[in-house]
Amino acid sequence: MAAAASPTQDQEADCKASQDLHLFDAAKPPPFRVGDVRAAIPSRCWHKSPLRSLSYVARDLALVAALAAAAARLASAWALPLYWAAQGTMFWALFVLGHDCGHGSFSDSATLNSVVGHLLHSFILVPYHGWRISHRTHHQNHGHIERDESWHPITEKLYRQLEARTKKLRFTLPFPLLAFPVYLWYRSPGKNGSHFLPSSDLFSPKERSEVIVSTTCWCMMIASLVAMACVFGPVQVLKLYGVPYLVFVMWLDLVTYLHHHGHHDLPWYRGEEWSYLRGGLTTVDRDYGWINNIHHDIGTHVIHHLFPQIPHYHLVEATKAARPVLGKYYREPEKSGPLPLHLFGILLRSLRVDHFVSDVGDVVYYQTDHTLNSTACAESAKPK
Repeated sequence: MAAAASPTQDQEADCKASQDLHLFDAAKPPPFRVGDVRAAIPSRCWHKSPLRSLSYVARDLALVAALAAAAARLASAWALPLYWAAQGTMFWALFVLGHDCGHGSFSDSATLNSVVGHLLHSFILVPYHGWRISHRTHHQNHGHIERDESWHPITEKLYRQLEARTKKLRFTLPFPLLAFPVYLWYRSPGKNGSHFLPSSDLFSPKERSEVIVSTTCWCMMIASLVAMACVFGPVQVLKLYGVPYLVFVMWLDLVTYLHHHGHHDLPWYRGEEWSYLRGGLTTVDRDYGWINNIHHDIGTHVIHHLFPQIPHYHLVEATKAARPVLGKYYREPEKSGPLPLHLFGILLRSLRVDHFVSDVGDVVYYQTDHTLNSTACAESAKPK
């Protein structure tokens, strides 16, 4: 195996975890295959129920409507932040259901998946097919430095070419939590194309007609918001929709970032060292407390990455069944209180130390730009 670059450490509390790495190297090929993990998962976990999936859609849309109706009658300004937090969280829940449509885990009907996916994603300004296709690329190539699509590391050479302002924006809150709309238009540094343009190199020629449909639906939603602003006033639209949309974006960026960052032993691969299984095993499960049920257990991310066809309502059971096979390759999530406040500490620590990876080596770890943040902790050597 090629030499690995050094992972970063943030606090002295991580020393114990660093010592454990001398005994267990998460970058080594696992002693099991994807088929072994699949065989451990009960067959019922693969069953998709369109009625059950649609019941979650009905539940979430009813809550969104009820929250909006209540907020429209609010006379107290103090209650608005509560509405924004609740409604933004429900927008995020809708996104997860649309995400299931994109994976085909919503139902076995491609037509039903497409119709529901467009309705849910267009409502929250996500181009359904454009994002679905790029997200498929992410799943198929996760953990590969060059081929992964979202939240992948940038190489040291590219990092050094970024302007100081860009580096600060990339690693300073709240800006990373507002990245998703920008990503839809411009993708990540070093990659070209847009999720809205059928000519983007994200898409094959046969997929371009689907992208046109999704972009058209997105434009129709924008036109609807403009029409509502003309009728009810821009302030009302901003209050009922605009701010919750920003909260949704923050949820999306927070969750997707933490599922791929914030752990001391997450390797990234190049060349022949990468495989679908090894890439999938570099994802991280997270516990969101009360939010687990609201956002459809998307925190069970390892099994979702390996088997995106499993419906969200079977992910917890599938994860429990697979854990004996995964062994130390499964990173037990830190238990959350009712609200996942502990995740903000993990996020802040990761943004301070996870900046770039080496330009060379087939197994590499995040490294730290100590000039970017003087409080970043010293790196520890990764055993080779």
